[in-house]
Amino acid sequence: MADRKRLRPPTAGILIAILAVTVLAVDQFTKHLALQNLPYQETVPVWGDVLQLYLTRNSGAAFSLGEGVTWVFTIVLAAAAVFIVVLAVRGIRSRLWTLVLGLLLGGIAGNLTDRLVREPGFAVGHVIDFIYTPWMMPAIYNVADIFIVTTMISVALLVLVGVRFDGTRVKDAEKADAPVAEA
Repeated sequence: MADRKRLRPPTAGILIAILAVTVLAVDQFTKHLALQNLPYQETVPVWGDVLQLYLTRNSGAAFSLGEGVTWVFTIVLAAAAVFIVVLAVRGIRSRLWTLVLGLLLGGIAGNLTDRLVREPGFAVGHVIDFIYTPWMMPAIYNVADIFIVTTMISVALLVLVGVRFDGTRVKDAEKADAPVAEA
């Protein structure tokens, strides 16, 4: 029964790729819509102070930090993407890890794409941000950011509850490795 819940490594890799490409496509499509339809740096109320649209280009990281070192973010995003691909190739078997890593890779790929292809140039492109929720945080973000933040929270939770990449749990493995007491 436990093996039924685990994925074969090739299946997990394919699912990670499908999820990543889907998130990348949604992210880039929403950025395209924002660029085509929103005025630049003007608030467009959608639902009062709950949800607003505000198109801007971000050369930095969260809260526009590090605007002068955009190339560093490009390297970090690329390294994170490579790390996830290596994990996928090495054999993720957990359904939860497959889901989380696929969505995370898609979010990373969305912002990495902006860094690579958008102005002002290769590896220093500005990320397109357009979602603003003033009640929640004073940041403007995009679909890729949503996936990155929520999946990183999920990564922390999976680590905290002890889910391994192979689908086993740390506490179950410790019980299996414990010496048997003799009577």
